[in-house]
Amino acid sequence: MASLLLIEDDQKIGSLLASALSANGHDARWQRTGASALIAARERQFDLILLDLGLPDLDGVDLCRDLKRLQPQCVVTVLTARRDEMDVIVALESGADDYLTKPFRVTELLARIRAHLRRSSVNVPESAVPYESGDLLVDLGARRCLVSGLEVSL
Repeated sequence: MASLLLIEDDQKIGSLLASALSANGHDARWQRTGASALIAARERQFDLILLDLGLPDLDGVDLCRDLKRLQPQCVVTVLTARRDEMDVIVALESGADDYLTKPFRVTELLARIRAHLRRSSVNVPESAVPYESGDLLVDLGARRCLVSGLEVSL
């Protein structure tokens, strides 16, 4: 189950998305303001963030930058009514990983979320997790082996 942060001020859209995300097995936290989203991002690590740019309290692009500073590995998908090419470019340059304009198809959004999560650290292969037993540490990802804290030449 992935941990998602939904940042959406519109009650109807937020409710629909929160229900759809939960129904698809995600732990979705819904925040209606940029300020509350920043608090949530400081308190918990998320796998993916869905961000509306048109929030009542903070600029969505600035919020995107702040969220990427707080959680650099987290995937940020922008959900917005802004369709102008420059808005897309600015959001992507500010750290967004994906950009979807409203209205959008929920099934497409769910497919994009699955695709992002497949590529993210949520699904770390078991072989990438270091193995420890007593004084032995084998880290296949780093191609290292340590015994009693001393590296073994491979």
